[in-house]
Amino acid sequence: MNIFRFAGDMTHLISILILLLKIYATKSCAGISLKTQELYALVFLTRYLDLFTDYVSLYNTVMKIVFIASSLAIVWCMRRHPLVRRSYDKDLDTFRHQYVVLACFVLALLLNEKFTIQEVFWAFSIYLEAVAILPQLVLLQRSGNVDNLTGQYVLFLGAYRGLYIINWIYRYFTEDHFTRWIACVSGLVQTGLYADFFYYYYLSWKTNTKLKLPA
Repeated sequence: MNIFRFAGDMTHLISILILLLKIYATKSCAGISLKTQELYALVFLTRYLDLFTDYVSLYNTVMKIVFIASSLAIVWCMRRHPLVRRSYDKDLDTFRHQYVVLACFVLALLLNEKFTIQEVFWAFSIYLEAVAILPQLVLLQRSGNVDNLTGQYVLFLGAYRGLYIINWIYRYFTEDHFTRWIACVSGLVQTGLYADFFYYYYLSWKTNTKLKLPA
């Protein structure tokens, strides 16, 4: 494992810890899209089916369990926790994510590296992760103001994908027969979706003002 992948994993983990901090410390999920969190839970559940069949390393196994457990915990809190669920912005979180899931599954059936159950679900998880942030970005645009923890969560989530792109470039030049083209293309799409957010986050940081996304 190279340093870029490790940095990407740690950045991803930091984004999740920030979100958990927001939820558990403030007992609020205001500004957080439940639909995005449900999509990420589905991403991890379908990507890590090999958790039960293939052992790579202790690090690999622990990270898979952490991502699955944390995503399910976040969804549970937003749906079931008596205090947290009251702050959920249901009226703003109206993105029709079921169509995204269907489109990604059909795409995975058509475009995959190997037509097996595990590989199809892997491709599905990659496609779905590329667009899973859409409900969150739409919610933030509709709400206007973005609190610090929510902004940092989205920032680190986007940075994680950017670091993974560098990881793939590094692996392309250092590994023989590196062919994860599905992950590379989907990663570029996902990073592109964050471009607008990164721009306004930079403006907010530069002017020392509260982050706002245009509706």
